[in-house]
Amino acid sequence: MTDKNTLFNVKRTINFRGRLLDLGTPRVMGILNITPDSFYAGSRVSSVEQGLKTAEQMLQDGATFIDIGAYSSRPGAADITEEEELERLLPVVKAIVKEFPESILSIDTFRSAVARAAILEGAHMVNDISGGELDAKMFETVAELHVPYILMHMKGTPRTMKNLCQYDDLIKEILIYFGEKLNRLKELGVTDVIADPGFGFAKTIDQNFELLNQFHSLKILGIPILAGLSRKSMIWKTLNIQSDEALNGTTVLNTVALQKGASILRVHDVREAVQTIRLFQALNDRG
Repeated sequence: MTDKNTLFNVKRTINFRGRLLDLGTPRVMGILNITPDSFYAGSRVSSVEQGLKTAEQMLQDGATFIDIGAYSSRPGAADITEEEELERLLPVVKAIVKEFPESILSIDTFRSAVARAAILEGAHMVNDISGGELDAKMFETVAELHVPYILMHMKGTPRTMKNLCQYDDLIKEILIYFGEKLNRLKELGVTDVIADPGFGFAKTIDQNFELLNQFHSLKILGIPILAGLSRKSMIWKTLNIQSDEALNGTTVLNTVALQKGASILRVHDVREAVQTIRLFQALNDRG
């Protein structure tokens, strides 16, 4: 299918265990963090029961995906072992799969063993902030498991990325990064890939706004693009507020991302993001 706003052919259908999902209409991914220290407290859950309640609300509010993470990737967050990540993650994954079998679960991890364990428990997709850089086995694991993969741009690690914001040409370097990794994934047989340019990861506030302004340039990749702008510091630092006050700013920037071709909005506030997409679609349908 060709996007009516671009000359590029953009892949719109993603295969989840034989279930084809059309991303021609933008979708919402809800964020569920089984962590005590994620940057936005409203996204944190500390028990299986709380995880189920949060997942249920997200699904009722219109989320297509639930992105479950047990390792905080905010700058300066504490490192945890693979064993602790699995102990946090798997009980919640198992419970959601059992209670909501039609849900599509994304696993937010850069560790191939964690990804494998979660997929074997019924999750559907891997969301890797490191683009395979922090675990050399990740690409091969995704290929072996035959699951969709969210490929994000980042430099360094969550603890070092703040010091790695030097670019000669931000957009060009991001496109080269994606091009090289997409070629490798294709060679391994991974065909369902979603690109995430990584707002806030090894990028200054000015660079984040440059990236959003040039977001449409990512369409040249020919795959769906995810926008992860929700309540990030580029919003609340610019407005001199706190992350818990950044919902309005998130909606504004999500709208811009939709106008520039985002296929998925990864958000803390599902209901508001779904409403944003509905209004955007209503406007597009009359354009």
